[in-house]
Amino acid sequence: MGQIEQLVQGVLQGNRRSIAKTITLIENNEPEAQKIISMLYPKTGRAHVIGVTGPTGSGKSTLIEKLIGELRKRGKTVGVVAVDPSSPFTGGAFLGDRVRMQEHSTDVGVFIRSMATRNALGGLAKATRDVIHVLDASGKDVVIVETVGAGQSEVEIVEVAQTVVVILAPGLGDDIQAIKAGIMEIADIFVVNKADRENANKAISDIQAMLEMNTEKTGWKPSVLKTTALTGEGVTELLAKIEEHKEHLKMGALEARRKEKVETELAEAIKQKVAESIIEDLKREGEWKKLAQKILARETDPYSAADMLLKKSKRN
Repeated sequence: MGQIEQLVQGVLQGNRRSIAKTITLIENNEPEAQKIISMLYPKTGRAHVIGVTGPTGSGKSTLIEKLIGELRKRGKTVGVVAVDPSSPFTGGAFLGDRVRMQEHSTDVGVFIRSMATRNALGGLAKATRDVIHVLDASGKDVVIVETVGAGQSEVEIVEVAQTVVVILAPGLGDDIQAIKAGIMEIADIFVVNKADRENANKAISDIQAMLEMNTEKTGWKPSVLKTTALTGEGVTELLAKIEEHKEHLKMGALEARRKEKVETELAEAIKQKVAESIIEDLKREGEWKKLAQKILARETDPYSAADMLLKKSKRN
């Protein structure tokens, strides 16, 4: 049995070392990664993927730690992908999984991995999708994806998650930020964390008022819950609401959401393959450096150069 087959078998058996090695191959964009994903893909589609997003300081990681504990009490296995900001020097994650959620790091039923955004729009690395597939194939019942902050492009979490939880905290100006970022449209559940703070009830009222103005969403009405992650208050209620949303999806929306995710993933895969192919051809033919020199000399710009290349490619 070759190395790839051994890794695939290890992942399917839930072996932590095999999972870690496979994720490293994916992050480094190694040639073996695609073959492994191809072999694992038929075994995916069983895990419930929960996306957790919200601004820095809202207590996402602490709340996720409490969620993991509650899920483990119920006998569920959990995978966590914590998407962190990238170092501009190494491309690695600023925050490591050893710093987060330490209580569960030695639990065989939990696998936690920090990943760098690697400058991907929306804070989600392309590799994140593949890592979700790996954790899913490894038998994890639930996969939680925690993303960086809440920004204009953060909304792409909806493309990988079945249930999206947006965590806000009183006093951070989150109501305004939520409107700007389009967070209102993607959230299935809102959580006002640090509910022991002053103005928590006002934050809830503000979110509920904004939800009333949003008439586009049909079928599922987003809930607004209160939690205090440090004490675990409200975590049971949050998990119950996540389960309720999961059951709602089974009534028909789940298949539609899966179809959207597959179509998005296919489009991203095509873009990557086409881009890689064109760039490889350019480098082989020596055109890459010539174009870069022209852009440096301000004789053209990157977009015009790309247009020219696409027209040339069509002619060929």
